[in-house]
This record gives sequence, structure tokens and C-alpha cells, in this order.
Amino acid sequence: MDKKTEILQKYWGYPSFRSLQGEIIDSVLEGNDTLALMPTGGGKSICFQVPALVKEGICIVVSPLIALMKDQVLNLKNRGIKAEAIFSGMHYKEIDRILDNVAYGDIKLLYLSPERLTTDLIKERIKKMNVNLLAVDESHCISQWGYDFRPPYLKIADIRTLIPNVPILAVTATATLEVVKDIQEKLAFKKENVFQKSFGRSNLSYSVLYEPNKLKKLVDILNRVKGTSIVYVQNRKRTKEIAHYLNQKGISASFYHAGLTSEERSKRQEQWIENKIRVIVSTNAFGMGIDKPDVRSVIHLSLPDNLEAYFQEAGRGGRDGKKSFAVLLYNEKDRELLERQYELAFPSFQEVKQVWQALSSYYQLAVGSKSYHSFDFDLIQFSNNFKLDILKTYNCLKILEQNAWITLSDAVHLPPTVKFIVDKNTLYDRQIKNKKIDLLVRKILQTYTGGYNQLITLRKFAELAYSLKITPDQLHQLLQSLDQEKLLEYIPAKDKPQITFLEEMTSSLNLEFDTELYNFRKNRHFERMTKALNYAELPICRSQQLLKYFGEKNTEPCGICDVCTGRHSSDMSNDEFVRLQGKIMMLLKKERLSTQDILDSFAPKYEKKLLKVLEYLNTENKIFRAEDGKLEI
Repeated sequence: MDKKTEILQKYWGYPSFRSLQGEIIDSVLEGNDTLALMPTGGGKSICFQVPALVKEGICIVVSPLIALMKDQVLNLKNRGIKAEAIFSGMHYKEIDRILDNVAYGDIKLLYLSPERLTTDLIKERIKKMNVNLLAVDESHCISQWGYDFRPPYLKIADIRTLIPNVPILAVTATATLEVVKDIQEKLAFKKENVFQKSFGRSNLSYSVLYEPNKLKKLVDILNRVKGTSIVYVQNRKRTKEIAHYLNQKGISASFYHAGLTSEERSKRQEQWIENKIRVIVSTNAFGMGIDKPDVRSVIHLSLPDNLEAYFQEAGRGGRDGKKSFAVLLYNEKDRELLERQYELAFPSFQEVKQVWQALSSYYQLAVGSKSYHSFDFDLIQFSNNFKLDILKTYNCLKILEQNAWITLSDAVHLPPTVKFIVDKNTLYDRQIKNKKIDLLVRKILQTYTGGYNQLITLRKFAELAYSLKITPDQLHQLLQSLDQEKLLEYIPAKDKPQITFLEEMTSSLNLEFDTELYNFRKNRHFERMTKALNYAELPICRSQQLLKYFGEKNTEPCGICDVCTGRHSSDMSNDEFVRLQGKIMMLLKKERLSTQDILDSFAPKYEKKLLKVLEYLNTENKIFRAEDGKLEI
């Protein structure tokens, strides 16, 4: 048995690797730059975690998602593997402690957010580390062609000059052909090297159901398809409303979104994983990093504006290989909503500058303030404070992020920590003089692991306060006062999303934007939205559409989607779609025609259907519009 399989069995308990995992790991161990494309739930993380343990040294993992980093670090520690994570919002003392452990301890994996990776502090420490692998999770974020572009990813390649002989492993579950090429270029691969597992899921039935009454259909589906389910909705308000509606109908449900406290999110997530709650109703905040294999249905009550997001969310169903259903409930209002959101998604630069100025005032940042300051950020509170439209403000922040002025992170929960920094005699002297301090010190040392000179995480803060017969706020104030007196170091809890300023604060007048990038992103957004609408509206095998989008051509119809089984209820059948498509192509083979010329070649009743077919042919590059407006093949 080779070493990588021994490690897999020892720490994960699996007798062998899944398809492609072994080949990807071998490629990395041979020192090759490697891109691994594997569907959601395909075991991507093992592809860098196992090599990290096979080789001497430490693996640096770049990930944009704080919740995912924390989950992976916790899972690794539970398996007896030493791992740490550094991300926005952490106290500098905590960062320094972790870096010391990396330098002088036996940490095997260090998770870093991309904006942290390229700070001077981290770069200086990396020079002193024995790095065995640089892993880039969610690597599609490096590409401007992708749906989730994050500029800090573009700086990852700079780190390679510090560790020139260290291979890089990029992993992602969603990448089109353009993105696959872009990832390798932007990460400075020495040569192209892609391992791709088919995105096909033979056990997952995709369906689009045209429903004027979505809630009634939702209940019908959940009554017919037993087992756990995820229901994705558009906003936080709807999560609560729909969970309440399902409970009234006798279906146990709870709701989940980023606005809940970390305790609430963790509790609901655990209840759902343990099957105490059957249905979780959520925004897109739910699901990343959660590996629940027996999800029997994933139901979308609205269409995401890109197929990457839809495919990833729908793919959380049926990871155990058993029959499962990915259902999109769709009607004309969804098209109207997406088109309206598209218009709001690209505010003017003047509006972006107004938001920038508001941020400067909100955090009282003077011009010239240093970069890499992180702050708690509440979008609703911020928007209300300056009387700004919430959705437009969010889109202004995304443009600031895409132009590398800021980064926005998901909500981060960091429990409070303390560390006694005086010697035992001094501490004992203070205990004798103050009963309140004496009780606090004894409770902490009795309740939590660690010693008086070690970092102690106060995970049950409210319970500690209750045992001291004071409120959590009073306990917080007491610990703050002891920190000021230099008796201990106290880092309060954090539980909010973070905003990090990546450049020195500048006047909004000096704020610069990449107009070419703005227009490129706008056009790409429109293309992705159009293909998502085509997926929902055209009678073509759903699986074939998804696979073609990700570059898998000439695939066979799945046989189990609503189109293949004849269950779809659009105004156009598959046969009719094929017939209209064929006639349009025959007309255009003879001569170039305007859209109106084509419409005039058919009876008026076909106009709406013809426009859908023409939209599909155009987005698939089967027909083109010339400068004079006429269509040609």
C-alpha cells in the first residue's frame, strides 16, 4: 500500500480514493501544477489535504469563504490533523499566535483568505516556512470570465516567486472552458494540466416546472418526494415566510440566512443534518462546505442569474448516489425579476463614489489611512444610516470589490478568548484583593482547558456569565477592564461580515475604475443571465444544457429530466423547438435575414416561440448578427 492510501485510511477511514482523486494527488506529488475540476461533493479537499500529509512541511490553502475555512480546519482537527486559518476580522494577536505556531510547531495546513495571503506580514513569514504545496480553493474566483471574480486572487501568482519550486493545485466545482484556460494562465502554470471529472449526475433528475402558484407546488413536491430537502429563495424575508408556511402544512422546516447569529445558524444546520428538521429554507448562504449525502430534493423558488450558481446549489442533492430531484419552479415573473436585477447590478461610477464616501464617513477613515483595516459590516444598518437603497448599495460595493478597493467577507464567528499575561503570584495577589476577580479566574481555569498562561477560548460565554451571576455585557466589561490593567489579554467575540480596505483611503474624487472591466463584466453578466433563462424556458434536456455550458459536448439526453420524460409544461414541446430551429437554419442558409423577415416567414401565432429559439441560437453562437442588423450563419 502506498503512503497516500495509508494516510487516507488512517485519517479518513476510506479504503481507496474516488475517481480522479488518486491521479490528481499523484500529479501534485510529482511536482506538477494541477487544475482539478470536480463536481460539488466530489471530494476536492482531500486532493490537497492528503499531499500535505504525505510531504514534509506545510500546505497553504487559499479560500475566499470564512465559513468553509473554519469548517475544514475544525474537521481536520477532529481527525487529529493540525490546521489553522487566518482571515479578515481576526485580532492581530490571534494572527501572530497562529503564525508562531506555524513557524515553530507542526501545523500541516494553513488556510488563508486571498487578501491576507499577499500582506507584507504573511509574505515575510512564508519565506521562513517549509511550504510543500500551494492549494487554491474556489479557483474560478481568479477569472474575470467567471461569475464570482475576486481581484485578490490575481495576486496569488506573486507568492510563487517566494516558493518557486512548490507546485500549485487549483480546485473548483464550476468552470466553463474560458475559465479553465484563465485559471491556469493567471496562476502561472508551468504547463497546462487539467483533471476533469464529468459534471454529469446520472442519479439527479433536473426539472423546470412552470407554476403560477409556486407554494402550492412546493408542498406537493415535498409530500411526494420523501426525505430531507433544501429550498432556495431570493431573500431573507422569504426564508422565514416560507418555513412558516411549510410548518403550517405539516412539513417540519426552519429557515437560514446570513443575518442570523452564528449560534442560530449552527443550531439549525445541525438540526437539519441530524434529520430533526426535514426542510431548510435558505438564501444562497446555505450549503457551502456541508456534506449531507442524503438530500433527496433541492428546490429553487426563483432562478439564479447564472448556471454556475444553480448547478452548484442543485448539486447538493443526491450525493449518496441515490435518486434525487433538482426542481426549479419558474414563471414569467422570474424573467422580469432577473432583467430588473440586471439593470440594478451595474450602477453608475458616481453612485459607487457616493457609497465610498459614505464608507469613509461611517468608519471615520481619513484620507491616507492605511490599507488592510477590517471592520464589522452590516449592510442594512449602513444603508439605512445614509438613506441608501440596499440592493443598489450592495452592487456598488461589488464594483468596489471588483476594482480591488475592498473585499466583503461572509459572516464570521470568532468566540471570545482570554490569556493571563502575569505570573501566578501577581495573579494570586489580585485574586486575594478582589473577590469578583477571584471568582472569575477560578471559573475560567476550572471550566476551560488550558492554563493561566495559555490562550483560552470562552465558547460558552453566556453560561460563564450566568455562573458568575452577572450578565454577558457585564462580563464583557469586566474582561475589558482587566485587559486595560494588563492582567490578561481579552479578544471579544465577532459575529458579523467583514469589510476590508485593500488600499489607502483616498478621496472619492481620486477613486479610479477600470471602465473596460466594468463593460466586460456587464456583458458577461448578460450572457450568463440569458443562458440561465434559456435553461428554464427551452425544451432541451436539462442535463445536456448544463453539461454543454461547462464544455461537455455531444452528451446523450439524461432520460430522467422533465423534458426527456415529457413532463415539462412550457408552451413549446421539444419536437416543436427542433422543428422551428431547423426551419430558421434552412432560411439563413439561403440568405441573410432580419429578425422581422424570419418572423414574417411563419404564422403570427409562432412569434413568441420564434423569439425564444432565435435567442437560443444567438447565445449558442449558431447564428450571428451582422453590422447591418441582419442575421447570418
